[in-house]
Amino acid sequence: MTGYRKALPQLGDDLFLTDGGIETTLIFHEGLDLPHFATFPLLESPGGRATLLDYFRTYVEIARRFGTGLILESATWRCNPDWGERLGYDAADLARANREAVGLLEELREEYANESLPLVISGCIGPRGDGYVSENAMTSAEAAAYHRDQIEALAQTTADMVCAITMNYAEEAIGIAVAARAAEMPVAISLTVETDGRLPTGQLLGDAIAAIDESSSAHPSYYMINCAHPSHFEPALRQREPWVERIRGLRANASRMSHAELDEAEELDSGDPLELGAEYAELKRSLRQLSVMGGCCGTDHRHIEQIASACLPLFRTVP
Repeated sequence: MTGYRKALPQLGDDLFLTDGGIETTLIFHEGLDLPHFATFPLLESPGGRATLLDYFRTYVEIARRFGTGLILESATWRCNPDWGERLGYDAADLARANREAVGLLEELREEYANESLPLVISGCIGPRGDGYVSENAMTSAEAAAYHRDQIEALAQTTADMVCAITMNYAEEAIGIAVAARAAEMPVAISLTVETDGRLPTGQLLGDAIAAIDESSSAHPSYYMINCAHPSHFEPALRQREPWVERIRGLRANASRMSHAELDEAEELDSGDPLELGAEYAELKRSLRQLSVMGGCCGTDHRHIEQIASACLPLFRTVP
């Protein structure tokens, strides 16, 4: 299957789904123990690989049923030096894991992909620190150096792009964008926001996007918002400013809780899948450029099904 590295199809007018919260499904629904929320160690065993294949196949089947495209995010959110060290992985181990994670998705693409079911493979880049808190912040140059090895490993695979998910301060996102540009890899940047629609640092979403674009020669193919309920960031998107047009994707939480509340919660808050689908549709009505839709904390295949059901008719009526 020819890759999409030079022309990402999700930049067009069709709906592309992606998955929900992989950790949510594997920990809370499948009962797996994922130290440090890392999924890439599952690649080490036949049973773990089978679990990942089953997980991603669920979303392939949803996309096939609804007739949409699908972005497959590799299980590499924690596959970087600091988290790898905690899990006993050295640099060579991490490079191998990044390659194998993409290889697993390539198996699915070879099995399923056709003209009516475009499957984009995305190498997932996670933060050096916590996804909610901007602790031990790096400069953009430090971030580029830190994330370079993972991005270069992914660039040597059949991945069509990389996606930096749960970025909670601009400098780390800038570093990833710069490193991706050097590796000639398309990149999407997905930003974590709080209940006020700002990054955890307090920076306005629009200011963060402007800073990333300015410092990376606008290398990101598009931006996404993650780890927040639509009610938390919808007011910020009402602004009819140019930066809003750079947002093409959503990976929202089903829960209306703040990050602090989620951290303290003893039970999973999955919210209401039907309600989340309706909220995505409302955002699509006002932001016609939205084309990539998935979920984050607390979401699973039920939420993605409702998002597809609610939003697909809006794509079919776009002139």
